[in-house]
Amino acid sequence: MPSYDRSAGETAPVKILIAGGFGVGKTTLVETVSEIEPLRTEERLTAAGIGVDDLDGIESKAVTTVAMDFGRLTLTDAGVVLYLFGTPGQERFWFMWEDLLNGALGAVVLVDTRRLDRSFPAVDFFESRGLPFVVAANCFHGEQHYTAEEIGAALHLRDPDTPILMLDARTRGDVRDALLALLDLLIAKAGVAATV
Repeated sequence: MPSYDRSAGETAPVKILIAGGFGVGKTTLVETVSEIEPLRTEERLTAAGIGVDDLDGIESKAVTTVAMDFGRLTLTDAGVVLYLFGTPGQERFWFMWEDLLNGALGAVVLVDTRRLDRSFPAVDFFESRGLPFVVAANCFHGEQHYTAEEIGAALHLRDPDTPILMLDARTRGDVRDALLALLDLLIAKAGVAATV
């Protein structure tokens, strides 16, 4: 995290990406924790997406993010304001990820273990760019049939110490905990970098 002098009561801005495949719950996650009315760029799925959008396992999905989601969360106890940018999940919108990456300090990669194959592009994206991230397995219907170790092994993470968390994207406390885990990771990496 950048260091600079802050006046008493002033908070440091931190840009965080919320990324993952199509239909994993990114918009829901941002919506759940944002202290402001989140910006959403959702559009209805139409017949034009037939054959392009893979709705296998998410047949009831009616809308999709076409640009980004945006929310804000102030963590007074940590002295930071998190600016949350949710990426679009559909492959045809991935070109926007590079622009959203600009200025980001870390990411939460949200995964759905029922469709884990759709998580590889997000993991690859952040690993190849060296951006620290945590993996958050969204527990749909309150269930998760895999352990963190099994999820990590299936994702073939380059860094075996990448945090893997379980959460329900609809539960504010779960989402806040995932964001705090990411901040802990960023602080730890900044401490290691400072000693090198």
